[in-house]
Amino acid sequence: MDLLIAELVEGFSSFLWPFTRISALLLAAPLFSLQAVSIRIRIVLALTLTWVIYPSVDWPVIDPLSAEGIEAVFVQALIGASAGLILQIINAALVVGGQSITASMGLGMANMIDPNLGNVPVLSQFFVICSTLIFLALGGHLMLIKLLLISFTTMPIGAELDIIELSQQLIRWSIMIFYGALLIALPIIIALLFFNMGLGVVTRASPALNIFAIGFPAMIIGGLLVTFIAMPAIVQRIETMWLAAFDQVSQLLRIQ
Repeated sequence: MDLLIAELVEGFSSFLWPFTRISALLLAAPLFSLQAVSIRIRIVLALTLTWVIYPSVDWPVIDPLSAEGIEAVFVQALIGASAGLILQIINAALVVGGQSITASMGLGMANMIDPNLGNVPVLSQFFVICSTLIFLALGGHLMLIKLLLISFTTMPIGAELDIIELSQQLIRWSIMIFYGALLIALPIIIALLFFNMGLGVVTRASPALNIFAIGFPAMIIGGLLVTFIAMPAIVQRIETMWLAAFDQVSQLLRIQ
């Protein structure tokens, strides 16, 4: 009886390490962290992935209640959450880009409450939905799971983690929030700028026209038209950003 209890405790302690890393990733990664994916679904998915990979790796025996065990739990949670955060930066870039376009169009008052991103403009919500569909079309969920499972070989349980290097990598990658937003919004904002200059010329030529009655609807219609025309290029740039994010996750997990 004592031998059986000892084997159960040893199995639980070794099962805890991959489960912690996978659970942290599912809590932070796009798609899996959506409000529609409940906590129960994430737990079942994390248990399933852990159960699949558990027999293929030799797990170290570490007491979870010891100082080394507590450190290992923290490290595994940090690795999984960092990988998910790298991918979430892409959605943040789309939100910032959508906010810039919305402000230029005059749709700043038309916001939608999103339980995942907060109070964001409708255009940002549209970009995030398109980004999620592109993520699924690229097989991003499968790529992410594959990278995570490979990471148990490249970053084994109990290996040292340079937190300073990890923080620097996340800070450098956070530039993508503004760079990605610039890639998405700059062509549309420039087009709206020329459109606004044209309205200014028309108003100067005919002062009797009410700029508030004509300019706002014209800017909204023109902005939506330019956005529609630019959608193929926007989709291509979102795809490029996702691929760059997966390359960054591979570097984080030391997968060459």
